[in-house]
Amino acid sequence: MIAENWLNVFHIWDGGMSFHGGMTGVLLAGVVFARVKHKKIPDVLDFVAPLPGIGLFFGRLGNFINGELWGRPTNLPWGFGVPDAQGVLISRHPSQLYEATLEGLVLFLILLWFTRSPRPRLAPTGLFLLLYGCGRFVVEWVRLPDANIGYLVGSDWLTIGHAVDDADDLHRGPRS
Repeated sequence: MIAENWLNVFHIWDGGMSFHGGMTGVLLAGVVFARVKHKKIPDVLDFVAPLPGIGLFFGRLGNFINGELWGRPTNLPWGFGVPDAQGVLISRHPSQLYEATLEGLVLFLILLWFTRSPRPRLAPTGLFLLLYGCGRFVVEWVRLPDANIGYLVGSDWLTIGHAVDDADDLHRGPRS
């Protein structure tokens, strides 16, 4: 856990790097590309701003296929039956599909449209960060909190994911 030793952030073999790792990789690749091609770093970041949405889309589809990060129980007709610890099926929100849609497809399409015209420097990059954060915050209302943390305030209200993006990396634990 990162709280025990900050160097654990580099232990990528102990779990995924989630959004933070992907964003770090995109930033590093953008900086290297900009330096090699003698471009301005903000211009490169603005150019690639729509593209992470595609990666987020497929990453969340992977979470769905792997049966990870299910949402809270639901009575809605599109809920998926997910077995609990005793093997009883519970209808749950497919929060991975919500995230794939909002943080992936919708984010990509908005940024693709936004970048069709010249914009102020870093506007596409800023819009990406704003929309990603908003999408994640919205979906967090139906995601289950980490089992080892639970809710931060009251029951069924505020989770660590509302306060810190992709808390999965900060506190790994089984989701129920």
